[in-house]
Amino acid sequence: MGASMTATGSLVGLALGDALGFPTEFNDVPAILAKCGPWREMDLPEPALVTDDTQMTLALGHGLRTALDGGGLTAATLEPPVRRAYVAWWRSPDNNRAPGNTCLRACQLLSDEHRSWADASQIGSKGCGANMRVAPLGLVPGLTPEQRSGAAQLQSALTHGHPTALAASDLTAYAVRALADGARPAELPGLLRAHAHAQRTTYREDWLGDLWRRSQDPSPTAFSARGWDDCLGVLDRLDAALAAPDREADPCLATGAGWIAEEALATGLLCFLLFPDEPVTALRRAACSSGDSDSLACLAGAFAGAALGAGAWPQEWTARIEYRAELLALGAAWDA
Repeated sequence: MGASMTATGSLVGLALGDALGFPTEFNDVPAILAKCGPWREMDLPEPALVTDDTQMTLALGHGLRTALDGGGLTAATLEPPVRRAYVAWWRSPDNNRAPGNTCLRACQLLSDEHRSWADASQIGSKGCGANMRVAPLGLVPGLTPEQRSGAAQLQSALTHGHPTALAASDLTAYAVRALADGARPAELPGLLRAHAHAQRTTYREDWLGDLWRRSQDPSPTAFSARGWDDCLGVLDRLDAALAAPDREADPCLATGAGWIAEEALATGLLCFLLFPDEPVTALRRAACSSGDSDSLACLAGAFAGAALGAGAWPQEWTARIEYRAELLALGAAWDA
């Protein structure tokens, strides 16, 4: 695989992180070290099975390709194929990798085609399931910033309707795109903070409709601001962690365990930014953590692959990752 190929690098990195973190999810760091040995030597499991994180990323990717084949990207072109892809994932016999309850509940409701997607959305959930799968929206070329932002929020809202899930998904897609476009890793926290401030009071009605009315917020602006403020708060923790980096510490101690969307973004990003030129080490750091290891490592891998391209990953790992053909096909479509 070539040195650039940022879409392929990001998708493969996401899947590799997911597979590396799958066996360590729900374990604390001492238990992981006892099971896997020194964290800097963790090897990819055999077979290299992924979780619902990669499965849902592929579902979003396939839905997105269908939407783009139909012309311009809007809520009207994106929602039907992504909804179908999420429901197909929910019905699949391979959906047996400890998926989150929010995704399962929302997809069950989405499977009733007479139900509006906004009535299926779990408005109280800001679980990381929204942003662990959003990387394709950072990788597909040719979108306007408004399309990328709106689509990232809508793909989240189909399952996780909490404003923080929407904002964290938007920021994750923004980060992946910025890295693919050549942003330096050290610039990223500042770029994300500026994006969050710029978006803080923007409610994307053309993408989200009246979703906000299902919340307790007095206005769409207040609904949006609540989510972006959560993300700005965790970016403060990220800045503090990077100001005094401890590469041997459990990253979850600095920026959170990652079960919720804004912490998954920050801790996945922290692992990448601690090792911006050592992508495999970044995955291992995320996988050897006390939190949602597979989602943290899959985000770290998406960021590292977007920055460094497909050549970042060991050939013997990429050769045996589950769903390899699908990952490479999507990557090739978006590398071109």
